[in-house]
Amino acid sequence: TSHTWFWNLIQNDFKNGNIDLDGCIRLLEKMQINFDEDHLKHIFKKTIDKHSGDIISMDDFRAIYRALVHRPEFEELFKAYSIDGNILPDGQLLKFLAKEQFQTEANETTVLEIILKYEPIDEVRKRRQMSFEGFIRYMNSDECSIFKNQHRSVYQDMTQPLCDYFISSSHNTYLIADQLMGPSHLWGYTSALLKGCRCLEIDCWDGHNNEPIVYHGHTLTSKIPFRSVIHVIDKYAFMSSAYPLVLSLENHCSPKQQEVMAFCLKSILGDKLLSSPLNGEVDMTRLPSPEALKFKVLIKNKKVGTLEQSMLRMEEEYGGEAEEVSDSDVPSDDDDAEVVPPGGPRTPSKRKADRRSSLQPQKKSKVQKTKIALALSDLVVYTKSQKFVGFEHSMQFQKCWENNSIGESRARKLARVSASQFIAHTTRFITRIYPKGSRMKSSNYNPQEFWNIGCQMVALNFQTPGPFMELQDGKFLDNGGCGYVLKPAFLRDRNTTFTPRNVGAHSKPMSLSIRLISGHQLPPSAMSKTNKADPTVQIEIYGVPEDQAKKRSSVIKSNALCPRWNETFSFNIQVPELAMIRFCVEDEVSLVNKDFLGQYTLPVMSLNTGSYRNIPLLSKDGTKLESASLFAHVWFY
Repeated sequence: TSHTWFWNLIQNDFKNGNIDLDGCIRLLEKMQINFDEDHLKHIFKKTIDKHSGDIISMDDFRAIYRALVHRPEFEELFKAYSIDGNILPDGQLLKFLAKEQFQTEANETTVLEIILKYEPIDEVRKRRQMSFEGFIRYMNSDECSIFKNQHRSVYQDMTQPLCDYFISSSHNTYLIADQLMGPSHLWGYTSALLKGCRCLEIDCWDGHNNEPIVYHGHTLTSKIPFRSVIHVIDKYAFMSSAYPLVLSLENHCSPKQQEVMAFCLKSILGDKLLSSPLNGEVDMTRLPSPEALKFKVLIKNKKVGTLEQSMLRMEEEYGGEAEEVSDSDVPSDDDDAEVVPPGGPRTPSKRKADRRSSLQPQKKSKVQKTKIALALSDLVVYTKSQKFVGFEHSMQFQKCWENNSIGESRARKLARVSASQFIAHTTRFITRIYPKGSRMKSSNYNPQEFWNIGCQMVALNFQTPGPFMELQDGKFLDNGGCGYVLKPAFLRDRNTTFTPRNVGAHSKPMSLSIRLISGHQLPPSAMSKTNKADPTVQIEIYGVPEDQAKKRSSVIKSNALCPRWNETFSFNIQVPELAMIRFCVEDEVSLVNKDFLGQYTLPVMSLNTGSYRNIPLLSKDGTKLESASLFAHVWFY
């Protein structure tokens, strides 16, 4: 039957005789087969080398199709459950789902749905059976992906206070290259929003003709109009997520231009802009939830006075008014300055002196005064920027709607010496972490260490690919990619005893076993003139210190099309709720040098239960490599 189906499908394309490479590509696309062009060209060339000319017959095409699509590891599984090696009756498919895929709740309806969705041969489909062709399509589908299908949509409780969620956050969103000379571009905002980012940063400075501009102050980065940024945000704000978007303003404008900013925000965002508390409630003890704030844009900035005063002012006309707010500025790590000091980067000896002085008790520095236009101040409701003084100070004085931004170096130090106080702080207040000023090339820090202590907004440079941005993307694949992930209960409980180095009673150990079976159509090596690579896979666990682990497979020589490993890796994970797993495929160029081929990162709690799973692969910039994947048997308890 499958033989007849195949000929009927392709004969029309051969009615004018044999076909060339372009015809072969067109036919595979028509059949909706994902293929890597390098692999196809190599197989095509091997086929035509057997006979002169550059065209292939129907038999040749069938051989090419089989080389690309019919995987021996799938065939072994199929034949283990098929009665005659050709067909999988519905009863046998049900057995496969229960025994191999641990779909204990699967029934006849489940089986029928799978057959109707994936079986391409009408005759077989009508008999409620599955051919090998259908089985391949099913095994390559999202249903058999390593990522849990239920986690592809919003499934978490979205009615908890905002501070109970990890929130996808970007640093200096307008920059698309380095922090000193690179371009500022609206694409920074578009791409972050399309990725589901829910906290964008906007650095605002006075521009010509009373038009505020956005750029990295005191550097040579290019400038874009604030107005244009807000137009882009208005267009893309809720395209990837319905949940609230926070605009974190780093505001260096004069009161006059702050008024222009307020006007832009109100006139462009209209009803999307949250400018007063929900239900007029000014005396709150907890923040509203993402659910209550759906489709709303929140402004994060310094604020004058209380919410009540803002509400009263809203009823009056008060153009041109501004008031001073003071920063009871406690000296913080110089390393964390957002702007590089005028003297340029510091020397190691200077840095050492800074480090010594930052560890010693210091006198309070001069109180800085900043003028805030009331028109802008009054747009700040649930996300007031509050200078971080210390944990005790926050416990005593900070309101639930006041948030802190802490530079990574200072935050790392605090996490090391006062982890339990830091966690108590993040159970109550939204805390944003940002990269230190010396990261001129827009490099990123490891966000995991700050998620481990419950920091909600761990802001990264979205324009810089690499393992840390892959962790960010992987973390926020969860919960439908909506940009909000509910923190584990032990990071929401105000009386928690959890710390990353002392997990105690919060440990829910998981034993994870991964049998890496094979790879399929991996990207060829940059060094290869054909379709070859020497692939090796590294499996990494990120989480609390005790859970960090890395294991590497052997190297398969000269095979990127269909390498087979059949190697098993075991991990014991103490805090799976915080753990991430990363599969990284590399090409071993030499004993000391490896080139990136593809990766996939996901939360350990989003691992699909049950065994045979395909692992999609992403390129360095996070786009899906349509034809490349790994195949593994995953088991955990």
